[in-house]
Amino acid sequence: MSKILITGAAGKFGRLVLDALLASGKLAPADIVAASRDPGKLASYAEKGVTLRRADFDDASTLDAAFDGIDKALIISTDALAVPGQRLAQHRNAVAAAQKAGVNRVFYTSLPNADVSAVTFAPDHLGTEAAIKASGLAYTILRNSWYMENLFLSVPNALQSGTWFTSAGDGKTSYVARADLAEATAAALLGDETDNVTLTLTGPVAYTTAEIAALVSDVTGKPLAVLNLTDAQLAGGMEAAGVPAFLIPTFVSFDTNARLGHIGIVTDSVETLTGRPSKTLRAFLEENKAALAG
Repeated sequence: MSKILITGAAGKFGRLVLDALLASGKLAPADIVAASRDPGKLASYAEKGVTLRRADFDDASTLDAAFDGIDKALIISTDALAVPGQRLAQHRNAVAAAQKAGVNRVFYTSLPNADVSAVTFAPDHLGTEAAIKASGLAYTILRNSWYMENLFLSVPNALQSGTWFTSAGDGKTSYVARADLAEATAAALLGDETDNVTLTLTGPVAYTTAEIAALVSDVTGKPLAVLNLTDAQLAGGMEAAGVPAFLIPTFVSFDTNARLGHIGIVTDSVETLTGRPSKTLRAFLEENKAALAG
């Protein structure tokens, strides 16, 4: 079996992909290569036989060794949002290293409707997709919808105050469990696809904020009203709440994107790849009721 590289493997998503690959039993642990800026964070995986390598996307000199001898490489998008242009530069470094190493197939975690998305960092994803296509490498682009876990950023505070402030209006979001995305990604990595493909991975249903609030209220037994604002009003509220200034445009853009209909797409790609139903939003809320309700 050839080697599969997971970059950003020490992150939450990367670890879940590693777990799914190990659980599959379809390749030897030594043929799974987990790469991180700090491989020491992955010591528990080394104990399971996984190969560890250092990969710092800001230091291209570390990437040649990281991608050496790799057949399939999963490039997990980084979280470098504070410095404009850094994230795209990092991704381009990784694509260039994959091309130089002669990787047979590149996989990349993008976002839905990257070409029209209103999310502030969508251009980073679109630019990375373009770099992959220009490299001539075979590719699978995985356009991942919003994690259900992202609701931890908004729901606990909303429940505490009793009001969910949003500018998403009637726009819908197809939330998907992070673990489902990871299992789907692992299945894609283990597959034998030969064509260049772009898949959008979503949850089974798209919901408006009001519909999610109703589910949250039903599950937790706590009232939760939704107050629709303009983008400017939402940004002002975030500023007053002490949200770091550089993050406010990004957080607001999530709601803008939903309002414009760019994150409401629903596909069966997760189910097709994993061979099982994906987790419903209600099931996620019930599993995390205590954490969400505070």
